[in-house]
Amino acid sequence: METLEILFPKVKNVISPVSADGKPAITVTNLAGKCTSLSYQPHQTIQDLQKEVMRAMHIMCEQQVLLYNGIELKTTDVKGKNMTLADHNVQPNSTIRLLVRLYEVPDELDHVIFQLSWGFPSTGKDYLDATVFLYKGAKFVEVVDYQHCTSRFGSITHSGDILNLFRGIGHHKINVSIKSLQHDIDTLVFTLSSWKSPNISKFKNPSLRFFDENFPEQQLCSDEMEHAALSQAIIMCCLSKSKDSCWKVYSLKTLSSGNAMNYEPLQQKIASLIQQGFV
Repeated sequence: METLEILFPKVKNVISPVSADGKPAITVTNLAGKCTSLSYQPHQTIQDLQKEVMRAMHIMCEQQVLLYNGIELKTTDVKGKNMTLADHNVQPNSTIRLLVRLYEVPDELDHVIFQLSWGFPSTGKDYLDATVFLYKGAKFVEVVDYQHCTSRFGSITHSGDILNLFRGIGHHKINVSIKSLQHDIDTLVFTLSSWKSPNISKFKNPSLRFFDENFPEQQLCSDEMEHAALSQAIIMCCLSKSKDSCWKVYSLKTLSSGNAMNYEPLQQKIASLIQQGFV
């Protein structure tokens, strides 16, 4: 099954949204729980739906992956005809899942950098820890962090703490050689977690930046938390491989408990996301 088809499960719709005038509607929701209710128009094209979602949720059309019952809503068919909600058999009063694709990795790109950053809290120097969890399907394989700086086969390395005391910021760099990953590894999940603080709310602008290692000044994509939260950790993003071996970076921005002293709550949260089909 293609990655896009398993990121969200095939589930029955559990809500029945209606528009303000009582007419049928559809709900578009993302993993973080943000949603919008739109008027149901069966002959609306998917491209027009994407424009409505962009206006309501501020996600660019080219970043949107809209899924209905686990299947991507393609904008055009094989003949280039614009497809509609009716073409995809989208029913009134149903839910469409929104997945945010940050970047599609071209086949020639191998060595990449995930830089996860944070600003110090007002109390002074403090740390967030960037961690990457490796998965084979739903099976956890290993973790790479500041304590375990290199993956088992050397395809992933962790920088440890890089601090700029003058600017009051810190970051961790995780270098990944995509082509050197074990062939059965299909998902890398990147997290930020608090070391000393009980939660991440006091840290400024937890963020992700993604680079080609050979051109570190040319950012390929980025993402950040709009608001830090009363939680120990953030599951920031994942790098996932589809059946055709194409790697893509998806935004997750999901809160969790757990940190480098105890990864179990984070692993349970990731396992839950995998079981629900979100990762």
